Amino acid sequence: MTRPVAAVVLAAGMGTRMKSDLHKVLHPIAGRPMLMHLLASVDALAPAAKVVVVGARREQVEAAVAETGASVVTQEPQLGTAHAVLQAKAALAGFDGDVLVMFGDVPLVKTETMRAMLAALDDADVACAVLGFRPDDAAAYGRIIARPDGVIEKMVEFKDASAAERAVTLCNSGLLAVRSRDLWPLLARVGNDNAAGEYYLPDVVTLATADGRRSVVVETDADEVAGINSRAELAAVEASWQAAKRQEMMAAGVSLIDPSMVWFAHDTQVGRDVVIEPGVFFGPGVTVGDAATIRAFSHLEGATVGPKAEVGPYARLRPGAKLGEKSKVGNFVEVKKATLGTGAKVNHLTYIGDADIGASANVGAGTITCNYDGFFKYRTVVGEGAFIGSNSSLVAPVTIGAGAIVAAGSVVTRDVTADALALVRPEQTEKVGWATKFRAAMNARKNGG
Repeated sequence: MTRPVAAVVLAAGMGTRMKSDLHKVLHPIAGRPMLMHLLASVDALAPAAKVVVVGARREQVEAAVAETGASVVTQEPQLGTAHAVLQAKAALAGFDGDVLVMFGDVPLVKTETMRAMLAALDDADVACAVLGFRPDDAAAYGRIIARPDGVIEKMVEFKDASAAERAVTLCNSGLLAVRSRDLWPLLARVGNDNAAGEYYLPDVVTLATADGRRSVVVETDADEVAGINSRAELAAVEASWQAAKRQEMMAAGVSLIDPSMVWFAHDTQVGRDVVIEPGVFFGPGVTVGDAATIRAFSHLEGATVGPKAEVGPYARLRPGAKLGEKSKVGNFVEVKKATLGTGAKVNHLTYIGDADIGASANVGAGTITCNYDGFFKYRTVVGEGAFIGSNSSLVAPVTIGAGAIVAAGSVVTRDVTADALALVRPEQTEKVGWATKFRAAMNARKNGG
């Protein structure tokens, strides 16, 4: 298939069942708006054009696709799917090639499936290629009546189907591929003489058949064409996506102790021999190197974990966190916009933000980098091999030299020389016998003395 390709994505539905101020097709799956999942699959075809047809909340969709090269057009009023596709005609003026018609709320259609639909048009006698599927429950889907060789004899909406036609298990996803030179004349002939009084896109197949042209069905799995119209359906598609991603990860050499308790983002990259314990959540932008360990109940987003590094349990890596090889971030540690060098350790109850921690440095429990003064952020630098004692505060901007030691409980506001000891706390004093006298006085007071 060498012909140019254009995609028309229908997203004009009101999405009222979502009960949301956010456009339906912008609700995320695996950390990415469902529309962007679909456009990413389309982009793998190197399309000549992409048009998204919207109704309400056009500005939200325009902002979301601003950097994708897609144009946005409005369908108003909304008179059915055929009418919606017709709104893209002006945006595709002069285009001569194959057109894929997709739905923005059917986000998981694979590029390979799109290619199969387009390949069906290699036969000059084929007018349309329709994507069909066989769900466990055909419910109210439109039906495809096809011969064993895939040639479509009839397509009918559920509302207009006879009892015999409703017994057919092959259903219409609504997605199709058609040549542009055929699409616009066919759409112009579609009528609305049906139970809903709408202009149905599948009628282009009926019209082509009446003209003596063949249309064919390309079948795919039901999960691939699952539509999303409610929060419950969104959750179901998310679960389906996650299940497939977990299988993919394990097949690639990742160990998931309890696969059902690990959640990936659309772009999570994990190396071989990585072990991921239960309760781990990956937000967008995470890369994990070979043989790393992500312990239970950790949250990672926008972070890079080096080979053989260890994270958690109960750790949080925020955007900009970069962990070097064999480094360690332990329990209840938060890292943001900070780099840990090879072998560096931040083991317990610590916040490291806007910082560079040198190789083999050790940051003690309860330490924080004080990076924000209420107006601006500042950076902390800890040199190689430095040791930061527990419960220390490093007030940025500050540099701790290589090999230096910061004593526990210190509040460091000035740079520390390499290999020096920084001790920033009052000298300890004692009052012998004071505690005995204090307890006696308090007991007397408690007893009314």
